[in-house]
Formats: sequence, structure tokens, C-alpha cells
Amino acid sequence: MVVTMAIGGVPHVGVWVLERCSDPKFPFRLRIYRGERPEPVLSFLVRDRWPGANQHIFCLREQRAPAPLEIGDEVERVPVVALHRYGKRLTVILDRARQKRCDFQIVEKAYKVPEPGGPTTYEQIFWFTQTSMQQRRPRGVRLHSSSAPAEARVRIASDERYPWSFGGLSTERGPLPAGDYALMDADELVAVVERKTLEGLLGDFSQMDVLRQRLLELMAFEQHALVIEARYEDLLSPEKVHHWSAAFCARAIGDLYARFPRLRVVFCSNRKMAAEWTHHYFAAVWAMRGHVGDPLDDEMAGRVTEDDLIAIDV
Repeated sequence: MVVTMAIGGVPHVGVWVLERCSDPKFPFRLRIYRGERPEPVLSFLVRDRWPGANQHIFCLREQRAPAPLEIGDEVERVPVVALHRYGKRLTVILDRARQKRCDFQIVEKAYKVPEPGGPTTYEQIFWFTQTSMQQRRPRGVRLHSSSAPAEARVRIASDERYPWSFGGLSTERGPLPAGDYALMDADELVAVVERKTLEGLLGDFSQMDVLRQRLLELMAFEQHALVIEARYEDLLSPEKVHHWSAAFCARAIGDLYARFPRLRVVFCSNRKMAAEWTHHYFAAVWAMRGHVGDPLDDEMAGRVTEDDLIAIDV
């Protein structure tokens, strides 16, 4: 399978294939292929071609089908322009004008009365769209990163002077391959933040090649950020940039964005705001790794009908 280019230059990362199948409760098989891989990254049996407004579709993994399937005609084949997994959520973006954005939510539920020697949990899979997410009434604003995860640790670089405070997160001192602060999961480094004060950033402008090398090291980690303890407009103020001109500072920041389009640059107004942003960023990364439950789990599970539960327990 070859990755092609969409109209307008958007790259295709895979293919979405919907086929008819012989299961009476799940009459369609949905498969998503990534790149040139011959095996699908997702293969579900689904009850309809696409979720309706303010609805979700219950899905079943193909390998859990109660009987051998006969696959019929192909209903549609659509290029995929984005495929992103975070925690228990999979987001898919298709290359077409309508019905192009959807999510799959995978929920593990515990049996109320498990059979002796049998599994204690079962899987629920929900397919819902942008329209249903917009029309769903949220039960209050809830973020799964709102509380500090007790198991998470922040490692502060050994040479970091006057380090930030992280509230309920535990901290330790130690060496880091990049950045000044890192979120640790046991011995694994899962997120890195490089801290820059305004004075420190202005000093780095005199050695741009060295700064670029440090940022390349930072970007080697999927979860990373360059957090600056200043507002962007501070770099445009002649009174605050000293011997540099405001025009030069603007060009230098623009150069970093252009050279490193994946680099996450965050401007915070002061030290306290920079530490607060990093605290919530680390908590969110920790939650997305599956350590903290997604608040949508209970809401989706509450919509399951009796027929859905019968279908999932085949």
C-alpha cells in the first residue's frame, strides 16, 4: 500500500475500508490500514456505515465474532489523512468533504459477577463523530489532568538553579539527556521541558548554532516543550531586549519556528505561570499513558443498552 497525496497536498497515511459481512448484528466490517502495512491496525465489526447525529455505534473486534464471517462487497474505500491514538481514544480523519472526523473509545469494564476462573473485565468499543461530540451535553467541565498523579515523578536536572515547584508531584534531582525537567515513569523518561528565562534566551541568541543543537536534542522526545518565562511581546520591547534589536529578536523566534516546525514553544508571562503550565502538561501526558481514567469512559458506558451488552458478550 503506497502513501499518496491528497488534493491540496495533504499526505495520506492510510486507507479506510468498509465492507459488508455476514454477521446479522454487525453487518459491516471496518478496517483501517496504515502506510504500506499489509495487516490492518484496526478491524471492527460495526452496526452501521456511520454514526448518526448525537449517536454512537457499538463495535466488536473482528476476532470476537461468534461465527466465521463471509465478507461481501466493498462499500467504500477512503484515504486517511490522520490517525492518532492517545490513551483509550483513537481519532481518525478521512479525506472527504463530509463524514470525515470520528473517534473510537475503548473502555474496559469490570464484570459485576465474574465467572470462577474466567475474565474479570470485558471490552466496550464506541464509534462516535464530530457531530455527536458537539451535540453531546457534557456533565460539567472535567479534565483528567486536574489532580496531581501520586505515582508520577519529575526529575530536575542536576545543574538547574532555583528550580520550579510542582505542587503535589514528587521531584528528584538527576542527570537528563535534554531539557531541564522530565516526567519519569519508573526509569523511563516520557516528557521533557526546556526552561528559558528572558535573559537566558537573549544570551542564547549570541550562540544560535548551539541553541539549535539543544532544541534538536529536545525534539528527539515525542513529548517535549520549550517553555519561556516571558511574553512574546517582551521580545519586541526595546527596553527589555537590551543590546539586541526588537526586529532581530522577532526574526530569531521566527527562525526557530520555521526550522523546527514540530517544536512546541510556550510563552508564559512569568516563572509561576511557566511552572503551572508544565505541571498540567506533565499531568496530561501521564493521563494519556493510561495511568488515569478518561472521564468519557463512564459517560459512554452509561449509554449502553441491554442489546449492546448481549452483543459484546458473545
